[in-house]
Amino acid sequence: MGQTKKVVIITYYWPPAGGPGVQRWLKFVKYLPDFGVQPIVYVPENPTYPILDEGLLNEVSDKAIILKNKIFEPYQLAGIFSKKQTQKISSGIIPAAKKQSFLEKLLLWIRGNLFIPDARKYWVNPSVVYLKKYIQENNIDTIVTSGPPHSLHLIGLKLKEELGVKWFADFRDPWTTIGYHKALKLSSYADKKHKQLESKVLTNADTIIVTSKTTKTEFQALTNKPIEVITNGYDLENISKQTLDDKFTMAHIGSFLSDRNPNALWEALHELVSENEKFATHFQLKLIGKISQEIVESISQFQLDAYCNNLGYVSHTEALEHQRKSQVLLLIEIDSEETKSIIPGKLFEYMVSERPIIAIGPKDSDFAEIITSTNTGVFFTYSEKDRLKKTILAYFELFLENKLQVHPVGLQQYSRKNLTEKLVSILNN
Repeated sequence: MGQTKKVVIITYYWPPAGGPGVQRWLKFVKYLPDFGVQPIVYVPENPTYPILDEGLLNEVSDKAIILKNKIFEPYQLAGIFSKKQTQKISSGIIPAAKKQSFLEKLLLWIRGNLFIPDARKYWVNPSVVYLKKYIQENNIDTIVTSGPPHSLHLIGLKLKEELGVKWFADFRDPWTTIGYHKALKLSSYADKKHKQLESKVLTNADTIIVTSKTTKTEFQALTNKPIEVITNGYDLENISKQTLDDKFTMAHIGSFLSDRNPNALWEALHELVSENEKFATHFQLKLIGKISQEIVESISQFQLDAYCNNLGYVSHTEALEHQRKSQVLLLIEIDSEETKSIIPGKLFEYMVSERPIIAIGPKDSDFAEIITSTNTGVFFTYSEKDRLKKTILAYFELFLENKLQVHPVGLQQYSRKNLTEKLVSILNN
């Protein structure tokens, strides 16, 4: 084993932040020391996180060096006149355009047009000053920036320009092609500015890291820099064995956004509870996480309220427990061209929970391929109501016989430790 390589990782989401944004680098940092890399994690000291999960603090590697620096976020000001709406928008729950209040429209316009690329832009300059000194004093030659928020890539851009460090830009989500980008009511100036900044990052970073093949293809049209795909993954957490729910539970775990509203699913379930008395007796829809108002209204519209158990946000550990004891897991992505590249982080946790997955999303989604190749569930487009209904019924029959299970194949490639090994080989290139 050679000398330990020191890498500065610049990320916004870090425990006690909850939600999916924190998991990727929390896990990389956990395993990097096993491969001879010393992680130095730079995070905001006083962030405005929309979701908190104190339990994740226990998962931070004791081998990591954590650097903190104060951040000014306009959300702190916006919260004065509407804490609830500001928090909803900052956590990605954007109401459908026709249902937005004047205040929500205003907040979205401000977010998209005045804070480019995002509301964390004021952290860029203080971070460059702080990190420049630290990097020089500690002889560090490699940095990683993780976005969103994509303003963190601008920290990488300036450090690259001023110090010539080797810079890896990690995109957990795309930038200008992400689903909610269009919802920000961008002026043509703002839209152009976003694209210019994205282009600057993509052409100046030494290597781009993305989470899906489709994002890689999109970015290849914008840069000739090397682009590596490292998906998210699963960690073998110490979750005690769970007893399966007595009810035929179909669980959706994670934020259920307005645009992820699968009418085909609600319709299929409405028909099943109306036509099949046995199904109506055993069925329960379990919702865990932040749920948008539109989803709640659709469930009501299809008369499924009586079957719905809305548990709200729970800790990551509890979410993992629910994944293992629910009968069927629901994975739903927005039905649009832009979201084909999104591979939800929870997919990998779902896959190792050994419960069948019913996934709904756009045709040719990257995650459809993963579910099919690992034999962990069935994928549907938004229009396949009849096939969806048949599959739910088939799962229900197996549930009644106590035979509902899956037999996954090839999951090892998605373990966080294996993915970290791949990351290290890229960092060492």
